[in-house]
Amino acid sequence: MNYEMILAGKPYSLGRVEKRELFSQWLTELTEYHRQHCLPYEKLLKALKVPSGKNMEEEEIPMLPIGLFKNMELMSVPPTDVFKTMTSSGTTGQEVSKIFLDTDTAGYQQHALASIGADFFGEERLPFLVIDSPDVLKSRELFSARGAGILGFSIFSSRICYALTSDMELDMEAVEAFLKRYKDKKILVFGFTYIIWKYFYKALAIQGKKLELKNGILIHGGGWKKLISQSVSQEEFKMRICSVTGISHIHNYYGMAEQTGCIYMECPCGNLHASVYSDIITRRTVDFTPCEFGEKGIIQVLSPLPRSYPGHSILTEDEGIIIGEDDCLCGRLGKYFKVTGRIKQAQVRGCSDTYEG
Repeated sequence: MNYEMILAGKPYSLGRVEKRELFSQWLTELTEYHRQHCLPYEKLLKALKVPSGKNMEEEEIPMLPIGLFKNMELMSVPPTDVFKTMTSSGTTGQEVSKIFLDTDTAGYQQHALASIGADFFGEERLPFLVIDSPDVLKSRELFSARGAGILGFSIFSSRICYALTSDMELDMEAVEAFLKRYKDKKILVFGFTYIIWKYFYKALAIQGKKLELKNGILIHGGGWKKLISQSVSQEEFKMRICSVTGISHIHNYYGMAEQTGCIYMECPCGNLHASVYSDIITRRTVDFTPCEFGEKGIIQVLSPLPRSYPGHSILTEDEGIIIGEDDCLCGRLGKYFKVTGRIKQAQVRGCSDTYEG
């Protein structure tokens, strides 16, 4: 795999024909690599009768159901090479996914996140307001996507302030001091959707407080199921957050612990975008054949970056609609889509933004 080539370009610079050709090549090569280095994956390919050495198109790359990462320890490197284990947080009593990272894979994923982030809010280091507790980062060897998100976006930061205490209480004194210090600066704000809603927005609303964050850029993801159950739409979320902070630049993103770094950011047109580090296919629930654009199906995510574990082609438990490719009005190349919800009968997964306290 030529990772220098994968990481060298801009995140939304590949058109359909070139990207399809490269992803078919990269993902075929990764499939063979994981076949040779991960025994459970090799057994799966044998069971699926996937022949070795076959050049495959994207749609032919074998998919791992995302639930397998909860039930099996899948790695394609020796255990001694694993320096970090990612987990997807689960609600009480649920199994969590374990993703095993070596230094190379972690580096590739961090580079992807940095490149995607820079495309949306520039390369300048910004004051960073984290809507979470610093306790999330206590275990550096075993931590969740929640902690990984904080660490990942912290590469854009010049100074960090955590808005919540260890007890998930809003630390108004610390936040106001931080905003006073950087009142004329652009500020990057990051958090998981449900935590922002429950522990930040609601705390401000109850106290009748408003923060001066009109120069802020809010990046958030995950937890929509909980908000939808409370009849909170994306539009209302943005409106309510703006009402207590003044933030008008709010970007949702779609991502998961199983492919950390390869996030799908929401553009100003309201669409989620695949980058050069990832791609998306939607599949029909009846026979798993690929959907047409505009047709709702189960989301499959692909990425050439996972090398320490076989996470390059994953069938999620989410449904979505691919709207188009290379022609979003925001100007970014690649597929763009919307997530419509969870598939029926899927186990309710504990999002990495869920705080059980």
